[in-house]
Amino acid sequence: MSSNDEQDDFSPSPFPATAWESPSAAVVSSAPLKRDLVAGLEKGLAVIEAFDQERPRLTISEVATRTGLTRAAARRYLLTLLHLGFVSQDRKMFALTPKVLRLGQSYMHSARLPRIVEPELHKLAYALKEASSAGVLDGADVICIAATSAGRVVSSTLQPGTRVPAYCTANGRMLLAALPQGEVDAWIARQELTPLTPYTITHPDRLRIEVARARAQGHACVDQEYELGLRTVSVPLKNYRGDAVAAMNISVHASRISMDQLVEQCLPPLLQAQAHLRMLL
Repeated sequence: MSSNDEQDDFSPSPFPATAWESPSAAVVSSAPLKRDLVAGLEKGLAVIEAFDQERPRLTISEVATRTGLTRAAARRYLLTLLHLGFVSQDRKMFALTPKVLRLGQSYMHSARLPRIVEPELHKLAYALKEASSAGVLDGADVICIAATSAGRVVSSTLQPGTRVPAYCTANGRMLLAALPQGEVDAWIARQELTPLTPYTITHPDRLRIEVARARAQGHACVDQEYELGLRTVSVPLKNYRGDAVAAMNISVHASRISMDQLVEQCLPPLLQAQAHLRMLL
């Protein structure tokens, strides 16, 4: 991307600077200087992030609207990504190509956290014969970094790379519970708490109570708030300093196991795995 692109008018990206917001991130004493940042890289990544499950194909104008870029700048970034093979074009519509998966694969193959957590997930899942996954907070969502189903497919979201809303998932609430209360309040104020099922908690005060409950108990339980039939219990994964770097859960189908049974049968093994991983993280 040319140096001219870096001088285009650019409103702050609507996509969060998640590396700094995640509870697993190192404490940063001050924001980096603007001159040390590459604006073109920020814009290019924002264009890629503009595509999602609800909007897999976008026009130049739609990309401009979703990223805060001018239409002319959005066009240049799309054409650059087209040239590099990260997007395809069909008349006025653009879409991501499978080459984008290389970015995710680079993380999965190089990051220490998934490599450490995944073996423990497999032990849990096959011992309990239930699905297990681990995730990290990324703005409003939890991104799954490792998962195994143990032969039980209870949700299509339990696979690496998927994103789920943090406000109505057990891993999400556990990660929120690791934040200072002021940050939790600010986070909740930014969210649109949509009722995904009849059981979804959508009132901010009730959500604060659930996050506080998770913090006090050391685990979070969610009963069919994100997806009907899906019950989950989660614990934080902490490093040797006591910082929460991720959250790990067990997910079951509601037709087979009650919430009380889920906690009774699955929480003790989760806590054992948590203790073991703390020595490795």
